[in-house]
Amino acid sequence: MAIPSFVDRVTLTVIAGNGGHGCSSVHREKFKPLGGPDGGNGGDGGSIILRVDPQVTTLVEYHRQSVRKAGNGEPGVGDHKNGSRGEDNVLGVPEGTIVTDAETGELLADLTGDNVEAVVSAGGRGGLGNAALASTSRKAPGFALLGEPGEERKIMLELKVVADVGLVGFPSAGKSSLIAAISRARPKIADYPFTTLVPNLGVVVAGDVTYTVADVPGLIEGASMGKGLGFDFLRHIERCQAIVHVVDCATFEPGRDPLTDLDIIEAELAAHGGLEDRPRMVALNKVDIPDAAQIAEMVRADVEARGYKTFVISTKSGEGLNGLTFAMADLVEQRRALLPPPAPKKIVIRPQAVAEKDPFTIKKMGDGEGGFVWRVRGEKPERWVRQTDFNNGEAVGYLADRLNRLGIEDKLLEIGARTGDAVAIGGGDDPVVFDFAPQVETGAELLSRRGEDQRFDQERPAVARRREKDAEYQEARGGMHRDAWRAVNAATDGYYDGGDFDGADDNGFEQDYAATGEPITDDHEDEGR
Repeated sequence: MAIPSFVDRVTLTVIAGNGGHGCSSVHREKFKPLGGPDGGNGGDGGSIILRVDPQVTTLVEYHRQSVRKAGNGEPGVGDHKNGSRGEDNVLGVPEGTIVTDAETGELLADLTGDNVEAVVSAGGRGGLGNAALASTSRKAPGFALLGEPGEERKIMLELKVVADVGLVGFPSAGKSSLIAAISRARPKIADYPFTTLVPNLGVVVAGDVTYTVADVPGLIEGASMGKGLGFDFLRHIERCQAIVHVVDCATFEPGRDPLTDLDIIEAELAAHGGLEDRPRMVALNKVDIPDAAQIAEMVRADVEARGYKTFVISTKSGEGLNGLTFAMADLVEQRRALLPPPAPKKIVIRPQAVAEKDPFTIKKMGDGEGGFVWRVRGEKPERWVRQTDFNNGEAVGYLADRLNRLGIEDKLLEIGARTGDAVAIGGGDDPVVFDFAPQVETGAELLSRRGEDQRFDQERPAVARRREKDAEYQEARGGMHRDAWRAVNAATDGYYDGGDFDGADDNGFEQDYAATGEPITDDHEDEGR
């Protein structure tokens, strides 16, 4: 099937990048076996951003490729090195694009203005490393937080052409010819109905006023109910500041005349809704044909009687076009003067979430057969669960601390939860289920109390081994204690003067020293000195 060149409505799946995991690392350096935590944070995931691009006029690119992804954040590493942020995916869209959630119908953004942006899918936040989790009570965390997954959603992009004047009328009424005659636009023109299949835009300059004119594909009776092409393109009139009816005065179709055509088109605009306040003008076209000129003169008074400013024109000969373009310029100027001043330029447009009254809710749910479960919902507890590595006991203890500080344990006890009850935290069909155990001493093999680290209060095994080896060495060396040496010196009345023990005069000293029970070595010479 051929892909159309103009697409004004698409459904797009956007997947933001996941946040990188935090790193659990300890600084390692010679003579510093416990140098402290130095794990870096994970990088944030990239976001999906829609940006108004004046060079883009259609949504056909997203019709061809309906899934767009952003880059993931890099994980943190040791030595306090944070992971890099994931790359954003910036998608160019035409001005006038409306973004809605395809599942809920919620309006996410209305992109009008140059370079206006909207974040439609936010990247996941990166997890904190153990260096960022360290505190006075938890000096060396042995865990890090996991990165959060990026948002994934399905959105609807709908283009509504932004123009000052919208041209409406039956097929082959001369709308495309009128745009080609008053601007440099070159739409397709032919002598058969529904020649125009896409809206055409033209820029018109009348004196000091510059404005845009949109050619909306031909409307017929029943267009607001889906008949013909008008049902798909009526939305493009909603942003126009004024409406000009282009009426064919030379049609040969039975049952048609200028007044009837005008009434039918007005009925379709009323059925579409939202256009009652737009000023109207009527252009009676094709007066270069003699019969059409007579018909135009006959119905002009009736059209003006209905309150419409009327012009008799011919797109082929150029008759009346100058007056029509200046009249449209005056109408646009008057309409612009009534509009409120433009709001300050917004860099990013993102709907603000309504603050929750309570940070969490707890509901008792049962299946009728397998017992019941306490279901905990809330932005914070669900986010904390996603960040937790359940293979690490210390990380689970940290999660228990956070949930306790939030008041979940107290609330569960207050509403009747008992030890051993099932508690589920998280949304969707796959929550995390715990056995309720208030004030659990999680990680008892490592922590005496949640949040305190015994590794800094007890003697390290390496120090104990080194001291034991040093004592063995001193014992094997046989060195004399200083108190023993003083006893020997006192027994000889100061006889020993630091000489060798192997002389004749040393025999008496040796006998006296033997009374101390200590062996005599040559080292005593140095010690005595």
